[in-house]
Amino acid sequence: MKVSKIGIVSRFDHQDALDMVRMIHDEFSSKVDIVLSPKTGTHLGLTENTLPVEEMRAAGVQMIISVGGDGTVLRNISKMEDPLPVLGINMGTLGFLVDVPPEDAIENIEDVLKGFTYTERSRLSVHLNGKRLQDATNEIVLITARPAKILTFRIAVDDSEIEDMRADGIVIATPTGSTAYAMSAGGPIVDPRVDASIVVPIAPFKLSARPWIVPGDSSIKVEMTIPEKEAVIVIDGQHSYDMKENDVVTITRGENPARFVSSSVNGFYEKVQSKLA
Repeated sequence: MKVSKIGIVSRFDHQDALDMVRMIHDEFSSKVDIVLSPKTGTHLGLTENTLPVEEMRAAGVQMIISVGGDGTVLRNISKMEDPLPVLGINMGTLGFLVDVPPEDAIENIEDVLKGFTYTERSRLSVHLNGKRLQDATNEIVLITARPAKILTFRIAVDDSEIEDMRADGIVIATPTGSTAYAMSAGGPIVDPRVDASIVVPIAPFKLSARPWIVPGDSSIKVEMTIPEKEAVIVIDGQHSYDMKENDVVTITRGENPARFVSSSVNGFYEKVQSKLA
């Protein structure tokens, strides 16, 4: 199916990203209807056709071009209840979610507008004491709010306790997020096609505490068990919430996946080799 309407979101604190949006807009505005996010449009003086990303699906947008780094992608996916397919133009540094280098952007977008396929990546649904928070595409991090203060967590998978640990925190990641904070904390790299969640302790106090890989449809519960300690829940590095003693975080598979436009860029294993070499 040929694409007739696209959305563009971008960083607006880097001129290179704004210049890229301008280039894309000038190249394709006569070929396809383009909707910009409001802040991107304002910084470029293109305010006639703007919409918040969370309203783009209802307005008929078929895909989103994200200009920036992984943070730009994650921030905008988190705003969408049912995420549109995203094509990432890499204006950041490492970038596991932004496949297309800037020098190949115009050529790749030209191809995608003729019709595209996309892959789906599971997200995690997060509840704090029964209240729903944002879904996570990469990970949920529960971490001490006070440096040098250790926390105690009780972790259960499908109501079976797997750990009662003291640590600086814990990362619960999707396979997509296995190459982010979870990897830095010592977790495994997991192919995004694997249906799993990864549980990784951060600086655990006991040597026997190791990462777990659990089924993707599991219900994971994390409870803080020591009083007078402050913790923070961070979702995809974008959203933070305070957590205290006896608070319970419940994590399950999200209803709607993240979607990424398939591009001509090499696959997952080649990406890992090139970015982590």
